[in-house]
Order: sequence, then structure tokens, then C-alpha cells
Amino acid sequence: MTPPRDRAVLVGVQLPGVDPVDHAASLAELARLVHTLGYQVVGEVSQRRDGLAPGVVLGDGKLRELADWTAGSGVVEQGPRRVVTKARAKWEEESGDDDEPLPDGEEEPIEDDDAEDLPEGEVTRASRRADLVVVDHDISPSQARNLELATGVPVLDRTGVIVEIFHRHAQSREARLQVEIARLVYLVPRMRDSGGGERQRGGIGGKGAGESSLELDRRKVRDRIAQLRAELASIESERGTRRARRADQLRVALVGYTNAGKSSLMRALTGSEVYVADKLFATLDTTVRALHPETVPRVLVSDTVGFIKKLPHDLVASFRSTLDEALEASVLLHIVDASDPTFRAQYEVTRAVLAEIGADEVPSRLVLNKIDRVDDAARAALVEEYPEALLLSAHDPADVSRMRDWIVAWFERGMAEVELFVPWARGALVGEIHARVRVVKEDYEDDGVRFLVRGRKEDVARLQGLVAAE
Repeated sequence: MTPPRDRAVLVGVQLPGVDPVDHAASLAELARLVHTLGYQVVGEVSQRRDGLAPGVVLGDGKLRELADWTAGSGVVEQGPRRVVTKARAKWEEESGDDDEPLPDGEEEPIEDDDAEDLPEGEVTRASRRADLVVVDHDISPSQARNLELATGVPVLDRTGVIVEIFHRHAQSREARLQVEIARLVYLVPRMRDSGGGERQRGGIGGKGAGESSLELDRRKVRDRIAQLRAELASIESERGTRRARRADQLRVALVGYTNAGKSSLMRALTGSEVYVADKLFATLDTTVRALHPETVPRVLVSDTVGFIKKLPHDLVASFRSTLDEALEASVLLHIVDASDPTFRAQYEVTRAVLAEIGADEVPSRLVLNKIDRVDDAARAALVEEYPEALLLSAHDPADVSRMRDWIVAWFERGMAEVELFVPWARGALVGEIHARVRVVKEDYEDDGVRFLVRGRKEDVARLQGLVAAE
């Protein structure tokens, strides 16, 4: 039996200039993020405002509505809460004094098991009490703290959710370092003093106020960040060396919004067992594999970390070395989920992040993936709107074959085609030719072998030099 999931309630504010469709799509995406984090979304509280309320994001009425989901007080002032806390409920159960009247403003707690006794179809907020509040915006530490006081449960903003997902999904040493740096940078301003504000003695002979426990903890975290960045710099140096070795190879990078189907297409194009899951940010590490069946010269395909709206800046900075695969690729394939009604906005997010790292000048091609989920009328409209795009399904072998043919043809456009004659006495060059360029035609003559080859101009020039050498 699957254990019950912790539950979360979402909070969103529709700001001026954001239409209802985009607002709903943003909340739906947040729900998927929360699901990836392991929570069940049981409700949402949404409000139209000119801006986030400085103290608690929402107005008073919506704040009370949010508190109903969490059995919170709905007020920020610290003091006696107007709900029964878990500790009090446990104390009353153990004392057996259930008939004692509750203080003014408190209500009888409704346990989760009570939901089973409700009439069919009747589900109350109390029966689906949330354990977490997730806000679809970046909020300040004070706003988060105030919301926690009003709701009585932990609060995460959108950035916090994404950072936590990255923290859980990172696999390689490099990805773990990158995520830990971003996570610590996010947590430093949100650290709170739990030691009563006492200060360590400072100065020579103990004079001076010294550091408070909070200041000391923050300094330790900053030192840890510096240490992690030093380790990451060492790993990035090694990655740079590996990239330098591949500098003379043909490379295509798959980029796009998270869960657009990049890893599925990567698996189909390369025949590799890369991880594929219907989750946001299933892939955090760049994977490089050769196009399959292999071509001569080889074409390398890179699967990169997915992008998302409001991707935290610190994560973009931390994953810059990973995203360099896109910067150094010969061509980028922008993979979008054509079945998602918001894919146009997702495409713009991808382009904006690529521009931020300087990869917007790399040649690219739009690929409308998951086209099998699009009806004929919508497909015709997409063809008219994006005449240069490639329409495919990563699960259709015929579509994948067409994608592979396009990749090969794209690289061959800049190749040179020449004729090489290799005397029998220079037979050792035959293997070099087959390894470096594609042999279009091969004729055996009395004095040697005549090749018609196609390859990159630098490879062809090198082979011509070897053949001409004495």
C-alpha cells in the first residue's frame, strides 16, 4: 500500500499584464513542480492584485481563506493561536480531558481520518488539511516568515521548490556541487536565529560584542559556499579539457523547456539508455552520446538540463558550465511540447536563457515534439505558423529517422567533396580516410585506390596533404 503523501496548497497572485490563461498555466506548472517534489496538491488560493502585499503576499480575506486550508490563525501577530495545535491536541488526548472548553477562537481539531465519515462527494478543507504552502512567486524571507505565522505550516516560494527539486535529483558530483551552491545562496538570507540572540565573545581578550549565533552560522555557510565553488572550479577545468578534445567533432545540442521530451528524443537518436521520466527536471546532468547509427565523421548529441519560467538566477549561474554544451554546439535543436497550449511562452523562456549565456547566436532549428498528441487541424495551423519547424514524435521511428537525416544533411552542407588517389604503397592511409571522412565512392585501379570522399574542409585538407606527401 502506497503511504499517503503530504499535502500542499498553492498561492498565486494575478498581476497586471498577466492574462487569466497564463496565470492558470503558471499555477498548473507549479502544481507539477510540487508533485515532482513529492506532495499532493489539494487546493489553491488565487487573487488579482496590483502587486504582492508587502507583508503576507495576499489580502486579509484571501489570507484567511489560505489559513482555512492549513488550520492556521490567519493572522501574523505572534501569540496564542486561534486553532488547536498538534501538541495541544495530543496533550488533550493523553489527559483525557476532552470536555474542557477551548479558549475563545479555538476550534475542535478535525483529524484527517474524519474525512472517511463525510458524505460521498462532500470534501472540506479541514478534511484535506495542507502541510505546506507554496507561493507561485519569489517572496522575501520576511514574507515567508509572516505567511508561516499566519498559516502554521512551512512556506516555500517558486524558487525554493525548484532548488529543492534540483537538490533531490542531482546525480553527478558536478551537478550536486552546482545545486548545493544555489541552495545555500537561497538559504542564507532565510536563516533565523534559534540561539536566543547570544553573542560569542570577540576581539583580543574577549572584548567587543563579537558575532551572534546567527551571524556565526551565516559566516560558516558563506565559507562553505566558497569551498564548494573551489571544488566546482576544479571539476569545470576537467570538463573544459574533455570539451576541448571534442572541439573538432560535430555536435548538436538538444535544448528546451523541462519535460519537452528532450531525453526521449536523445534516447531515440542515439540508442542510449538515458534516463527518461514524465517529471519536471528529470535530467540535470548533460549527457553526450554519438548519433546512431554512427556517421563518419561522428556526430555527438548532447541532452541538456531543461529550462523553466522564472528559473532562479543562481541556478542559471551555477549550471553555466553545463549549459556551455549548448554554447559550444554546432547547431541547437529547440525541443518544444507542441501539445502544450503554452509552448510559445516556453519557447521564449528557452531563448531568453540561451541569450543570457551567449548561445543565442548558435544556429538553431525549432522541433515541435509530441505531435502525435495534436489533432489534424492544430497540426495544419502549426505548419502554417512555423513553416521551418520539424514536426515529430520521439516515439515514432519514422519521425526519428527523418530527424537523423536532417542532422546529417545539415552538417554535410558545409562539407567539401574531393577525389583522393592512394597508391598501393601508401595503403596505411586507407584506414585514416575511412576514419576521418565519409567515402562516397571507392574504385580499385592497377596502381592504387581512388576515393570520392565528403568531409569537413579541415579534414579533407589534412588528408590531401598526407596523400601528397612523399
